[in-house]
Amino acid sequence: MAGVWGWRRAMGRPALLLLALCAAGARGLYFHIGETEKRCFIEEIPDETMVIGNYRTQMWDKQKEVFLPSTPGLGMHVEVKDPEGKLVLSRQYGSEGRFTFTSHTPGDHQICLHSNSTRMSLFAGGRLYREERFRLTSESTNQRVLWWSIAQTVILILTGIWQMRHLKSFFEAKKLV
Repeated sequence: MAGVWGWRRAMGRPALLLLALCAAGARGLYFHIGETEKRCFIEEIPDETMVIGNYRTQMWDKQKEVFLPSTPGLGMHVEVKDPEGKLVLSRQYGSEGRFTFTSHTPGDHQICLHSNSTRMSLFAGGRLYREERFRLTSESTNQRVLWWSIAQTVILILTGIWQMRHLKSFFEAKKLV
């Protein structure tokens, strides 16, 4: 699973948004999180600053090497601790969204993200992936069957025309027509 996370500080500070908007001096974080893994980082935040974090979780398909849409039940747990180790924020969020908190103590805040995925949500993601693969395989097979049927029909018609011409020339040679 991967998480894309960005944050924005109020009071005219630099904006940090999703990875797709990382330009013009903005920063963003992009990282992989395993099912039970937790990622933490430290950010120095001034006193009485509102921090807004945007995030998105997606499943990584190792075979196709692409991100799959998030499955229901897959999301992010966000935990923020101030410089004194006090819990500022601890909350479950969905697969995509925004979280906010205000720092009441200046200094290094620890921001931790981890997946709230369960085996069931990962199974649902795998099931959806298999269903999509099966649908694509079925559509491909149906397309091939259609073209094979058209080819057989054309061959049958051409064989019939050839047989009629051959029989006509045979009967003309025997002077029966």
